[in-house]
Amino acid sequence: MQGKTTFVAAALLIVAAVLYLLISSTGNTAHYFLTIQEIREMDASAQRRDLTVSGAVLGESIVHDDLGTTLTFTLVQIPGDPREVERAGGLEAAIRAAVHDPTAPRLDVIYQGSKPDMLRHEAQAIVRGRMGDDGRFYADEIRLKCPSRYQEALPEQAVN
Repeated sequence: MQGKTTFVAAALLIVAAVLYLLISSTGNTAHYFLTIQEIREMDASAQRRDLTVSGAVLGESIVHDDLGTTLTFTLVQIPGDPREVERAGGLEAAIRAAVHDPTAPRLDVIYQGSKPDMLRHEAQAIVRGRMGDDGRFYADEIRLKCPSRYQEALPEQAVN
């Protein structure tokens, strides 16, 4: 009987530990896709948390320093609403229209690391990181999609 009680207690302890790890790690990794305009409208305290933003890469803005450690580029806002993307003629057309619109909201991105191979003009970039006090976005992670190669939908945007 004591062996069964010990087994049940150990199993409950393991289940509790696994649940704790799942709950605590989910809060740290939850990210929401925001538009550049939504980030600009956030208050300073909200901007200091981890954020994920999606936009189109403005090719002429890509600069990789001589040491190969700092990469800077500009993101241009693409529509956050999938219906707007459809009305624009799809993701590729929406990105092309955004990078040619001088009035579209823009965000300068700073990334410490090597230049990803797919970082080019009109690529869709999804960056994770934090806003700096200087108004630039300091990315910890960059994911890129080339719309002419991948005909996927725009990522879901955060609902305010």
